[in-house]
Amino acid sequence: MSSRTFVYARVSTLGQTTDNQIQEIKAAGFSVEEKRIVTETISGSTSAMERPAFAALVAHKLEPGDVLLVTKLDRLGRNAMDVRATVDSLAAMGVKVHCLALGCADLTSAAGRMTMGVLAAVAEFERDLLIERTQAGLVRAKGEGKTLGRPALFSEAQRREIAQRRQSGETLGTLAAEYKVDRSAIQRAVKSVTGDLGTVIFG
Repeated sequence: MSSRTFVYARVSTLGQTTDNQIQEIKAAGFSVEEKRIVTETISGSTSAMERPAFAALVAHKLEPGDVLLVTKLDRLGRNAMDVRATVDSLAAMGVKVHCLALGCADLTSAAGRMTMGVLAAVAEFERDLLIERTQAGLVRAKGEGKTLGRPALFSEAQRREIAQRRQSGETLGTLAAEYKVDRSAIQRAVKSVTGDLGTVIFG
């Protein structure tokens, strides 16, 4: 029995199309029946097996000896670990996984697994570098006396004024409209002054 080839193509938003991915695969010399092309519009942050179309492909269509073709690794998972888990699951089913961006390497083979291992190590290295640079930047900014985080919506004087006006009976809606913020911002300002007791603290 000859192997069947399936294609899985994914985009993140409705404004995008999978047409380019299909064209890339055809341009590479692959001829895949339309019924074996599975497309999906879903965020890349969703793990592969939680994507409805991909999960259905794995559960109901793929069989031992089949080949699953994708254009890039990120079509198979949200990160390196997820991609590895997906490939391992497919390999256990007897399904080969080929990635166009990696020269159509079979990711279930020894060479393919080694390639994924290298890519995962590089991704981890880049992530660690980003974390290190971010932390160094925060330390430097703090040392220079810069205020970190979002700027405060109200000054101390404004918060006290808002709290007093609320206790005088002014509505959240009135104050929110005047200060051009939402009601929850007014509530937070009042709470920062009154605490949980509902009494303005002037001490």
